[in-house]
Amino acid sequence: MKKKNQRLAIGVRMAFGVMLVLANMDAANSQPQERALRAFEVVRSVLQHPRCQNCHIAGDSPFQDDKETPHEQFVVRGPTGRGAIANECSSCHQKTNLPAAYGEHAPPGSPGWRLPPPETKMIFNGVSARELCRTIKNRRATGGRDLASMLAHIRSNKQVAWGWAPGANRATPPVSRAETVSAFKTWMESGAPCPL
Repeated sequence: MKKKNQRLAIGVRMAFGVMLVLANMDAANSQPQERALRAFEVVRSVLQHPRCQNCHIAGDSPFQDDKETPHEQFVVRGPTGRGAIANECSSCHQKTNLPAAYGEHAPPGSPGWRLPPPETKMIFNGVSARELCRTIKNRRATGGRDLASMLAHIRSNKQVAWGWAPGANRATPPVSRAETVSAFKTWMESGAPCPL
């Protein structure tokens, strides 16, 4: 009986040891995943901020301001994302923000002001974090951009840059552009997992 109890105790210790090793392996494997998901949350907080999501819409009429107000002047996406004929975005939106003397409701501006074209809307507005993640990983939704190209777009595009310098009293995203780029890179290099 004593030997049987000793073997049982050894078996329990071995099983417990294996469970600890497996638990440690799971913890080690989940740390990069958790880090990646935290990084994606930073990216999500920017992409779903009004500066980005006002133009990344499911429909064809963008929003303005920080409260998802439908754009005035009956603005629509148009066939290329630059507005309808005779009501193009560039009719009001210049290459830079207008001077403060024009008032706080003056149209903002950046080079190439536009919405994504209708065939690649890249919808950020009104979607879950998981749907957003899937969208930016889907090359059909991003106009053929892979994740490295999406990172370059966030890092280098002048209209994207405008989001952090929108002028007037417009809110800026919750983190800087550099922090967004860093978080996107961390997420991408960690396998780009999507939240559940």
